[in-house]
Amino acid sequence: MTSPAWATRGGTAAEAVAAIPSGANVFLHGAAATPTPLVDALAARTDVSGVRVYHLHTIGTAPLFAPAVSPWLRSVSFFVGPDARVAVAEGRADFVPVFLSDIPALFTGGAVPLDVALVQLSPPDRHGLCSLGTSCDAARAAVDCARVVIAEINQQMPRTLGNTMVPIDRVAAFVHTDRPLPRHEPEAPTPVIDRIGALVAELVEDGATLQTGIGAIPDAVLARLGNHADLGVHTEMFSDGMVPLVEGGVITNRAKAVHPGRSVTSFVMGTRKLYDFVDDNPAVEFHGCDRTNDTALIRKNPKVTAINSALAIDLSGQVCADSLGHTIYSGIGGQMDFLRGAALSPGGKPIIAMPSTAAGGKVSRITAELAVGSGVVTTRGHVHWVVTEHGARNLHGLSLRQRGEALIDLAHPDHRGELRAALARIRHYPLA
Repeated sequence: MTSPAWATRGGTAAEAVAAIPSGANVFLHGAAATPTPLVDALAARTDVSGVRVYHLHTIGTAPLFAPAVSPWLRSVSFFVGPDARVAVAEGRADFVPVFLSDIPALFTGGAVPLDVALVQLSPPDRHGLCSLGTSCDAARAAVDCARVVIAEINQQMPRTLGNTMVPIDRVAAFVHTDRPLPRHEPEAPTPVIDRIGALVAELVEDGATLQTGIGAIPDAVLARLGNHADLGVHTEMFSDGMVPLVEGGVITNRAKAVHPGRSVTSFVMGTRKLYDFVDDNPAVEFHGCDRTNDTALIRKNPKVTAINSALAIDLSGQVCADSLGHTIYSGIGGQMDFLRGAALSPGGKPIIAMPSTAAGGKVSRITAELAVGSGVVTTRGHVHWVVTEHGARNLHGLSLRQRGEALIDLAHPDHRGELRAALARIRHYPLA
């Protein structure tokens, strides 16, 4: 089969990244859109120094974080994925705590001037337009701001719609590939996750606008929404669990105020079925995360139900979601964007859902105080609904003593005694 005319302009991955100079600020496309051939080629460049690579959660990027490349490459994460955790913890890579909604403005406003954007694109259409595919997020602003765009153009990248178009003429160099995207297969729910999913699903009303993330808890919630009506989607991530709800007529987006009739997302990560579903689908719009996560827009939708998770919550309601003590585990992401947007939405429900324990039940996720160094992603003034397998409680409007008692009710019975003693000591009242 003859290659299309545009493909003849392509070269090897090494040739594509050859023009990146020392000292360059480089944006790296993330999640399922991570252009791994370009990452491998950049990591192999021993003739440069001082190159800083800015990115969110990436997949298949171990060479970027190898100790050997530290003399010439330094990762700067806005959200730390599994590939980056060890390098960040050891000081060989950096982490920037920032709301997901604020990242594009770092590029457009010049706080982080970008020299190069490394992205993965779909093949161009008859108009010469490629698509950012599975991840629009901060890549939209990066492509618009970077002096040079270098791409992997992958035959298997879905062509997504919305604000995703990149003219082929904007691409200075590219490698042409035909490889499957990385997949995230849904996890089988445990009894604990199953119970949490059921409790959260009971909080979702007909006509609600949903925001969920990736993982077993969101999947368990979505699996229980089949009897609902006229749900909408305005989220930073569209997942596999939403597809049957669209196909079954549960998600209609009719009640939404912002982009009615269409599901709105910033990126997708999941199975091949999900990638096929969003391919050339005008009912799913991809926008930059400065739009999907804009609290001023989120709040306009009715009954925004934002479902997020946490690593720990203290008895005052402070939510740690990005670190284990001083060790960075993930990032701020969009949790606060959506929890605040949901709180301001008519009939909205901001929800933190998590198992009550970790480490096989030995560690309570509900704690008297957060570990030293823990990041407070959601403040106690912003927290509303908290759900564990032991129940659901709304902390909004409760005093410190009342919310402590409510959170103890959500803790595992094995840990409630020590938490009650701690609360009585902290709040200066006698144990009953």
